[in-house]
Amino acid sequence: MAPSGQDRRVIRLPIDPGLTCLRCLSPRRLRFEVEYGLERGTSANSFLFDAGSTDGGQSVPPVLVHPPGASFAAPFLEQLGALVSADAALKVVVGHVNPNRVALLRELARRWPALMLVASNAGARLIEELWDQQQPGRSPAAGTAEASGAGKSKAVQPASSEPTAPQRPAPPLPAIDIVKQEACRELAGGHRLCLLPVPTPRWPGALMAFEERTGLLMSGKFFAAHLCSESFAEANRDSTEEDRRYFYDCLMAPMARQVESVVDRLDELPIRTIAPGHGPAIAESWRSLLADYRRWGAAQGRANLSVGLLYASAYGNTAAIADALAQGVSRTGVRVESLNCEFASADQLLATIRSCDALLIGSPTLGGHAPTPIVSALGTLLAEGDRSKPVGVFGSFGWSGEAIDLLESKLRDGGFSFAFEPIRVKFSPDLATLRALEETGTALGRQLETERRRSQLRRTGGGLNESRSNPAIQALGRVVGSLCVLTARKGEAEQSQSGAMVASWVSQASFSPPGFTVAVAKDRSVETLLHVGDRFALNVLAAGREREPMKRFLRPFPPGADRFAGLETQVSPGGQPLLPEAVAWLEATVKQRMECGDHWVIYAEVGHGGLLDAKATTAVHQRRNGGSY
Repeated sequence: MAPSGQDRRVIRLPIDPGLTCLRCLSPRRLRFEVEYGLERGTSANSFLFDAGSTDGGQSVPPVLVHPPGASFAAPFLEQLGALVSADAALKVVVGHVNPNRVALLRELARRWPALMLVASNAGARLIEELWDQQQPGRSPAAGTAEASGAGKSKAVQPASSEPTAPQRPAPPLPAIDIVKQEACRELAGGHRLCLLPVPTPRWPGALMAFEERTGLLMSGKFFAAHLCSESFAEANRDSTEEDRRYFYDCLMAPMARQVESVVDRLDELPIRTIAPGHGPAIAESWRSLLADYRRWGAAQGRANLSVGLLYASAYGNTAAIADALAQGVSRTGVRVESLNCEFASADQLLATIRSCDALLIGSPTLGGHAPTPIVSALGTLLAEGDRSKPVGVFGSFGWSGEAIDLLESKLRDGGFSFAFEPIRVKFSPDLATLRALEETGTALGRQLETERRRSQLRRTGGGLNESRSNPAIQALGRVVGSLCVLTARKGEAEQSQSGAMVASWVSQASFSPPGFTVAVAKDRSVETLLHVGDRFALNVLAAGREREPMKRFLRPFPPGADRFAGLETQVSPGGQPLLPEAVAWLEATVKQRMECGDHWVIYAEVGHGGLLDAKATTAVHQRRNGGSY
């Protein structure tokens, strides 16, 4: 459930004389987008430099860096108004541009008529495009409509029947100080602010700010984590590593090459603290975080296969669909090459189309049409695309969805094969739709990997896989484990998510407290429900009765399908599904996760458990080799 306005507040965190962090806090999940999936709340960090004089005696107005979105408008404007008088010539550095932030900028322009904005070249263009636009009606759970459309759908969020509040006309667009390349500005109190444009496909208008005296890097989306924390900095690196990795996987992995270039530039700065746009600052271990970003991106670089993700997004909803698809694809070890068609060059587009093993193209519908950059990208795809490579089409709509129809019809007529049916999402995707989108991406990644293996077998004449004939791999297969079904459920009512998988790599790991480990492949859908703090159940199967549950949970499920539909289950004390035919069950809480190649090893502490059949014996899994399950 999204938080109400009463859940949101803003606190002041002094950083240095004349410099304050205004942290917006929400203890509950703020939005449905994939990066909020750990459901640990969020925070949005803004930074206010006081007005005064430079060391040279020049008068300087107050400067606000990285304002939050309109979700925090009321408490943020109250706090800012207490610190900055209405007649001040407030300057606002806009590090991230989307409709939610532009809505807050409009409120700032009403309160401070002498307002001036500071943005990158791409950021200024986006602000100008969005300033006078009235966002379409929103449903309470879905967010804003991005485009007009209706029709058949793979994943659809229904529109709200409730009337929407009338929106006020926008105030005049303030003057924009455009930062075309790195530039530094003298501020009051001896502060010196350097602005660094860091465009990426997901955030073409991104702008970082580095304050030289304090060594504070205000990094925006980079190094962020959705956590609700009142402390300015993290306690230690381990306390936030999982959250920052999750944010990276959701949003940074599809553009790992561009992210690495930004990290290389930051290595040259005399940083002392990194303060991202979301989550606590990193004061003691920022170098290890930069190293983590490189390490996480290296896995993308080693991938044998890649999927090109081409899109444009008016209100962010099509981009949210793209994020979910990308996360699903990335789980399979397939690299994602993300390209924002509004800002990509013709050479970049052509290189992506020619090099990738599959291509996904997404568009909103604006005024009954696809945006011009998408039409151009479609033309290039039709002219240069390989018909043997699968394609996919997606987009958000509100009434008629002509853009999605155009993409589908042109690609079908052009002889392309589709990896999945066109995805149409009304308004923004809800939680169930996001999960289906992620699973759609995972299915595509698995399909590509399967085709690659078949191609290798054809080239080798269908011979044995070399690794499976390796004596060490054969010996590894003699390590046996109990056959279990791992089940998990999270959330309540309409926001409930559930999943299940057959698990045979299970082992007791501790006596006190009682605990065990289970290995979960990265491309398993249930993996998203197994983060630190999550509960799940382990259903230990009985020898002689393992066939039916294995048959059910080993078969492929369509994206978004309920794994427990039509199945009679019991419920553990913590609400986890239990299989009555099991010999025993354990309910446990995830305490640690360790990345091990293509799997996560989950350590969990047992909270409850029981025997369902004291006379039965545990089913075990015998393998011929350690090269497969």
